[in-house]
Amino acid sequence: MSGLQNSPFGKRLRAAQNDEDAHRRNRPRVNQIFGSAAVPGSTPSLDSRPTTSDSGVFESPADAPGPSRGHDYGDRFVPSRDAGDMRTSYHLMDESPTATPSKNRIIPTESDALKEQANAIFTSILHTEVTPSSPVRSSSPTRPATNAPLPSTPTRRRLFNYNSPSRSNPATPTRRLDTPVDEAYSISPVRAESRQLLESPRRQLRSVCKTPYRVLDAPELADDFYLNLVDWSSTNVLGVGLGSCVYLWTAHTAQVSKLCDLSDSNDTISSVSWVQKGSTLAVGTLSGRLRIYDASTLQLTRTYQQAHTQRIGALSWNQHILSSGSRDRMIHHRDVRDPSVKPFKRAQGHRQEVCGLRWNSDAGPQSALLASGGNDNKVCIWDLRGGKRPQAGAAPRASSAGGASSAGEDAGESPLWKFHQHTAAVKALAWDPHVSGVLATGGGTADKHIRFWNVFNGNMLNELDTGSQVCNLTWSLNYHELVSTHGFSSTTAQHQICVWKYPSLDMVASLTGHTYRVLYLAMSPDGETIVTGAGDETLRFWNAFPKRDNQETKRESRLDYGRLIR
Repeated sequence: MSGLQNSPFGKRLRAAQNDEDAHRRNRPRVNQIFGSAAVPGSTPSLDSRPTTSDSGVFESPADAPGPSRGHDYGDRFVPSRDAGDMRTSYHLMDESPTATPSKNRIIPTESDALKEQANAIFTSILHTEVTPSSPVRSSSPTRPATNAPLPSTPTRRRLFNYNSPSRSNPATPTRRLDTPVDEAYSISPVRAESRQLLESPRRQLRSVCKTPYRVLDAPELADDFYLNLVDWSSTNVLGVGLGSCVYLWTAHTAQVSKLCDLSDSNDTISSVSWVQKGSTLAVGTLSGRLRIYDASTLQLTRTYQQAHTQRIGALSWNQHILSSGSRDRMIHHRDVRDPSVKPFKRAQGHRQEVCGLRWNSDAGPQSALLASGGNDNKVCIWDLRGGKRPQAGAAPRASSAGGASSAGEDAGESPLWKFHQHTAAVKALAWDPHVSGVLATGGGTADKHIRFWNVFNGNMLNELDTGSQVCNLTWSLNYHELVSTHGFSSTTAQHQICVWKYPSLDMVASLTGHTYRVLYLAMSPDGETIVTGAGDETLRFWNAFPKRDNQETKRESRLDYGRLIR
């Protein structure tokens, strides 16, 4: 054994072991939790990347360093993976999962209508050219089973008989190549069906002006989601509640008049509402008072000092019946012709503030239906006649109010339907004037949905995720379209006014200009103009629905009195 140690081979073996021990002593120590210790005077490599977090813990076990081998040898065709960063060397992409948004969560945005029409035509032509409709071909002819005689040599008969094509034989082709209009001689690259589609007249698309034709200052216009401070009368007078005052703006003369001032009583306007036909205006206040004014004479006709115990945020008329919703969760119905100050009917279907009320004022049997929305995320449908819900065909989506009752509630008074699908406060309510029994409702910031209901059977017809808080809704009188105003949004588009086509729910236009939530919305009596109000203390007038039969109204609204000045 001693001879082997003193031999040249033993000396070389001991020298190799000493070199390896020296290399291990000089190698920096590695801690699997906190990383390698810093070597004084060492300079990090330019192509290196940190593999630990701020706390020193490695992001994955693969990033932890392993035992070193002293020298890194690699094949000249396959580079060493330990010498650098593979992602940097080979320009690898980050392995981030691509999340595909769900179809019902895609936020609709305004698109070019002309481009959509062109894309639809292109898709139709492409489908026609690539996969043309196959002609109806007859089945292969079959030889009838007959007792034919055995073949024999014909006597005095012509061996070749030439006959013209017969129309009675389905196997005979009917295409004539000598026709000048045949597709074989056409120089067009597309088929005859595609040429007919391209040459057909196009539908004229409606364009909406994206800028307001008038902007009015509205100082002290409250930025409160639960108030309703703007309404447009059938006599073309706009009523606006500003602070403790109510102002009237006549559209065709631009005359402004002050209707009332409640500053002496330290009260503030919380809601205004015009009667359907006439010049009567109802005004609700934060203290729960209800006032009735005659706008033609600027006189106060009725006062209900204790209409509600808290603020009145919603008002709605049905001829001479005035309904009011309050923060005290009650809905009161009053007949303004009755000298009594007490309501003839009370209803309670909400557990929080009633912030939306809308009567279906259309003529017909459904004109006695009232829709109410509350801060409890519920929508109630009331029948003032005391009608009962139909039992047949009832949908599971709508349910009754349960055991909602109070001391002031009439016996047996309960909503006809109660919808629970919204997940935020419901202020926006609108009855479809074109289809009976269709109601549109909009939810607040946590919901962002517009839902459509059939109040005859309680079914939800459709829903639309707008991506932003729905503050108000109204239907167009000239088109089957819906206008919605929005506030807080989860997208870049905020504080916009959107026009939707029903029932396709395609966006017709998106109007922007307000810098605060668009909380107030009203439509002119002719249905051409909408006015919007926001917390930026401005009222903006948009010519969104010009009438189709008048070329002059397509350019500008008749409410713009400035064009009449010479």
